[in-house]
Amino acid sequence: MSDGYFLGVDVGSASVRAGLYSAQGDRLSFATRPISQFHASNARVEQSSAEIWQQVCAVVREAVDSSGIASEAIRSVGFDATCSLVALDANGNGLSVSPDGPPTQDIIMWMDHRAQAETAQINATRDPALRYVGGEVSIEMELPKLLWLQHHHPETWNKAWRFFDLADFLVWKATGQDVASLCTLTCKWNYLAHEARFSDTLLRAVGLENLLTKIPEHILDVADCAGTLSPQAAHALGLSEGVIVASGMIDAHAGGVALTGSQPEGTLALISGTSNCHMLASQKEIHTPGVWGPYWSAMLPGYWLTEGGQSAAGALVDWTLREHGASAELLAKAKAAQRHPVALINDWVTALEQEEKYPTRNLHILADHHGNRSPRSRPDARGSVVGLTLETGERALARLYLATLQAIAYGTRHIIDTLTHQGHTLSRIVICGGATHNPLWLREYADATGCDIHLLAEEDAVTLGAAICGAVASGAWPTLTDATRVMVKTGEVIPRRPETAAFHQQKYAAYLALWTQHQALNQLMQQEM
Repeated sequence: MSDGYFLGVDVGSASVRAGLYSAQGDRLSFATRPISQFHASNARVEQSSAEIWQQVCAVVREAVDSSGIASEAIRSVGFDATCSLVALDANGNGLSVSPDGPPTQDIIMWMDHRAQAETAQINATRDPALRYVGGEVSIEMELPKLLWLQHHHPETWNKAWRFFDLADFLVWKATGQDVASLCTLTCKWNYLAHEARFSDTLLRAVGLENLLTKIPEHILDVADCAGTLSPQAAHALGLSEGVIVASGMIDAHAGGVALTGSQPEGTLALISGTSNCHMLASQKEIHTPGVWGPYWSAMLPGYWLTEGGQSAAGALVDWTLREHGASAELLAKAKAAQRHPVALINDWVTALEQEEKYPTRNLHILADHHGNRSPRSRPDARGSVVGLTLETGERALARLYLATLQAIAYGTRHIIDTLTHQGHTLSRIVICGGATHNPLWLREYADATGCDIHLLAEEDAVTLGAAICGAVASGAWPTLTDATRVMVKTGEVIPRRPETAAFHQQKYAAYLALWTQHQALNQLMQQEM
């Protein structure tokens, strides 16, 4: 049995979290701080690397201080982050990523959809490298963002010393080492890990030939040692300089390590958050149109990774609750009762279900409000609601909320069906993230997909996954499999309810029909007037 303590730092879309774990995977402390998003338009979303690093230092100090563990006993730190793009000049200072933004706004967020034309330009090349992203590059990946900067903000493009994925920026900030991660480059930069190269033909075809001079040459495998903390970073984090820093991980992939590491084959990892990510490891190279990958060794060494996703999950639930006419009533009653609004509206759904067995029988939602990441690969897709009435108040909001939860679950089912059709085998779903705090949503995931939903004992699997990567990088465990078998403990299982299968089969068919109807409407409106 190994010993020591391991930090995991997770930078999500809206907050930074740090957890300190023992060698047995027990969480000793946890801290969280918010981070800002700057919405320049409906399509442009930016962040500040300086603010994020400041909050990283704050949560690490808080987590260590509250744990009662001496900082000298901490062996490693693992960083994960959203797949957002950071631009730095030759002095390591941030560069503005929009012509009308300050230098402090030096991150294009993953959810930013400004690069629609650039995405189309890249996909028009039909380069063979695109086979490893499901046939088409996503607007949420880095090459479209980089091409947008070259086209629309050449000053930043020309001044840039380094473009980092956010997780790799954190590793550089912590160690001073100019390195990148196999995880980030393979999954978001079109790096061909199985051939250890970028596609020269793809980069030349779109005019990004000199990109390779603006990113690190040295690429680290998952859970590799990037180095130790620099004196400046050690002081800022309140840790010793001997702390090992692991190679960076995308946040969902760190969660995937914890969820699948001990049983890779057949385990679908569902990382639930602002968006949803669906991770499936396989020893076979299986290509699935509209689904990212297969990526070689990008999450678990020695396995191909297939990655599905939904661009809006928790964000869609939040939007539904915020924009409805009964939103103010929900928030006021939750505050008066000192309860979370989701807990209260779940009670409203329970009351509605006591009157109606299936309250959403005639209310259907297509959950593509922020595009369809998988399996349709359509960032221009739009959501819809069919079956509205003049119903108002609590009942109307509860009904719409339940239909939204179901719609997101049907989107996950659509991804699962697409994967199995291509030859993947799924034996279980393991979930982490925001949905695990919502028992109603977990029930709907189980019923809508027809699969039992497995949880971990540790509620923040992403932070634990980052800590596990750090533990392996420090030599505490020889492999991720060895580490996860000890540090990850199973939790509750939410069983599917067979008696609801027929209803959800009908609802799922309606969900798929909404897409067809939506495309027919689009075609109608594209006709010349």
